[in-house]
Amino acid sequence: MAIRMIRKDDDDILRKISKKVEVIDERILTLLEDMKETMYDADGVGLAAPQVGVLRRVAVVDIGEGLIELINPVIVFEGGEAIDEEGCLSLPGINGAVCRPKKVIVRAQDRYGKTFEITATDLLARAFCHEIDHLNGILFTDKIIPDYKQDKE
Repeated sequence: MAIRMIRKDDDDILRKISKKVEVIDERILTLLEDMKETMYDADGVGLAAPQVGVLRRVAVVDIGEGLIELINPVIVFEGGEAIDEEGCLSLPGINGAVCRPKKVIVRAQDRYGKTFEITATDLLARAFCHEIDHLNGILFTDKIIPDYKQDKE
């Protein structure tokens, strides 16, 4: 296992669409382990493969409830809306309000190739959407609501 370099906003790879994982082999398993270590080392809640320079549809997420590994994730349901502040390990020092679904259902494969669905709300839904956007070459800054002021009561 190794901590990989996180690609920053000026890296073209962050704007490319990742390729589907056809075979879950040792390279993909090593990628998952390295991404997990890299995410935890950077104190993040999610990391997508393009952020470590690999154009494969792989992401890891942990909002403090345990690691979730996603291979070939797709959002199969979106419900509601929620606006909240986001940041990104690839865009250090940048934050902004982004509208995301309040609830999603994601279909993906685990490290053993088994397909599963996971229902997520709030922060977990936001993290899934953020990482899946990375797999499609989309950064959260593309979705920032300009001049949005959230009521802080």
